[in-house]
Amino acid sequence: MSDTADASDGTGATGTLGPGAGASATGAGLKRRRRRRRRRVTALAVCGAVAAAVGAGWAVYAKLDGNITPDEAAAAELARYEKERPTALVRGARNILLIGSDTRSGDGNARYGRDSGTARSDTTILLHLAAGRHSATAVSVPRDLMVEVPGCRRADGSRTEPVFTMLNYAFEAGGSACTIRTVEKLTGIRIDHHVVVDFHGFKEMVDAVGGVEVCLSEPIDDKAAGLKLPAGRVTLDGEQALGYVRVRKTLGNGSDTGRMERQQRFLGALADKVQSNDVLLNPVKLYPVLDAATSALTTDPGLASLRGLYELARGLRDIPTERVQFLTVPRESYARDANRDQLVEAEAEKLFERLRRDEPVAVTEAPGGHGAYGRDRGKSREMRADEPSGSVSPAPTFHGNTAAEDGCA
Repeated sequence: MSDTADASDGTGATGTLGPGAGASATGAGLKRRRRRRRRRVTALAVCGAVAAAVGAGWAVYAKLDGNITPDEAAAAELARYEKERPTALVRGARNILLIGSDTRSGDGNARYGRDSGTARSDTTILLHLAAGRHSATAVSVPRDLMVEVPGCRRADGSRTEPVFTMLNYAFEAGGSACTIRTVEKLTGIRIDHHVVVDFHGFKEMVDAVGGVEVCLSEPIDDKAAGLKLPAGRVTLDGEQALGYVRVRKTLGNGSDTGRMERQQRFLGALADKVQSNDVLLNPVKLYPVLDAATSALTTDPGLASLRGLYELARGLRDIPTERVQFLTVPRESYARDANRDQLVEAEAEKLFERLRRDEPVAVTEAPGGHGAYGRDRGKSREMRADEPSGSVSPAPTFHGNTAAEDGCA
């Protein structure tokens, strides 16, 4: 047999391979095999990268999801009293009770005072989200408001007796469940969800968004709050923000009125900051915000997951800031103690009835910015663009402001 091989020229003719042709054929085969190996390695690398990304994404999701503390005890307690709770009247509307706890226990809270082993609600806000999510109304309920607190279950299993006292006692007596039952009894409004945040959690969320800008009409120098700020536009970090929303002795008239107004304006500024594309569309900034927010919150089981919070946030993100309004429940000095508050019954019931039925209300700043507990006859800011122009019953007007308002104006 010849040591040369016949090869076809593609036309059926055969010829003899020249010197080195076998080596060339062998080299081409090696190159093809190498290219195939490189493609396989590249494919494996891509698959590995995708798997790693999916794994990392799942790890991030699991971490954030696990940060949230579900308030199982409150859910169980509320279930015991289901028959006495109000009925939701409008499908799709949601009422969320926001509770700021003044606890001194826990990470970072000891600096704000001695831990007495109990906590009261430093701030209570009823947030009403309209069906269709075209507006949001946040109603501050003063901590010193005199209310009927029902008998509640304490953490040790014992029960308190019903008592007429200040609202913030309810949280001390029976935690969030007792506060919810008290607010529902006061307003006749069904609370769908609740969120509890303490001092440390509040600071962490403010720091996570890079601070929040406020405008001060006068400088602040409050040694008790550790707060010294100039007048004008100021960006507050978490520590400063906490002092700003809590201080009352050196600002305004020293009452809770000015304090609640500052809380409302600050929350409006915070909502505006979080809604901005600078945060929501920037993953580098969004992750620490989500991490801080989820770590700071104790919620009902329905919200105690990223999915639950996402559904809530999705409904909020498209509400224009001019339709996010803040007001204080109509109240006046308590007849038996000027340092306590009581409802202005007729005006408060108008507000509660509108919220129960998911009907619009309007807000206006009171003359001088302080002291208007009930309805104000000044120029109002309508919060429902879809209200019929020929409405027989115009939206009642209450003292408040919107998230779009600039305190520097």
